[in-house]
Amino acid sequence: MDNKPVILVAILAMLASPSTEARQPTLVEWESGESAERLSRSEHKTDFFRLTNHFISQDNTIFCGPVSSAIVLNALRLGKREGLPRDRQSIAEEELAWLPPGADPFMGKYTPFNVLTGRTKTRLEVLGRPILIDGVPKSDFGLQLRQLAQVLRSHGLKVEIRVVDESEDPVAIVRELSANLATGDDFVLVNYARRALGQRGGGHISPLGAYDERSDSFLIMDVNPNRAPWVWVGSDDLIAAMRTFDTVEHRGYLLVSETDHGEKR
Repeated sequence: MDNKPVILVAILAMLASPSTEARQPTLVEWESGESAERLSRSEHKTDFFRLTNHFISQDNTIFCGPVSSAIVLNALRLGKREGLPRDRQSIAEEELAWLPPGADPFMGKYTPFNVLTGRTKTRLEVLGRPILIDGVPKSDFGLQLRQLAQVLRSHGLKVEIRVVDESEDPVAIVRELSANLATGDDFVLVNYARRALGQRGGGHISPLGAYDERSDSFLIMDVNPNRAPWVWVGSDDLIAAMRTFDTVEHRGYLLVSETDHGEKR
């Protein structure tokens, strides 16, 4: 019996239906040897050292946006400005009675609990209290890309919004992101879908720390280590994860700096 037609059909079927495994993004975890090599040889990692010095992680599964905002605000301003907001939640009022008279233990810094202002979504709205979306009250957990931009702008920062839809050129995106990571006093926050990277969870926000040109990959400094470690992700996979829909439009990234920082394109 001639099996050639059967073999040919099987080969054509394999070519027409690439395996799920082949489509899975390859993530390189932070603690691996390959990760250390990528960071060592990277020429686009200026942001990494500033962000690491001010890095904090999430205390709940909703506040990735406020946490990422606090990290960037502290990286830009802590030690450089007076009069930063003071978060009094770390010590209860009844505990303050044990301090010496007149003692004030609270330091000026940004935290996930004081970055939301009167010009942003409220804490309860971030946690799910309905807001109007297209005229209909809906729960809108967390922060969408433009809502995140408003949080940072409410503190006087300059924010450039990049919505990553099909019209955006991947080469231009990589060029802009890598240029930002190579310079000081400006940072990148990415809004992406975890599932597009093969991770558990939905939409997520975190800062980028570095870009490795040889592997064409970015370091995501994930603010939720309970769910996923810091990872290096290929540029195509990161762009695909940002090119996903979120409530009213596609996700994307923000370029964040002080208002007197020069334009960078």
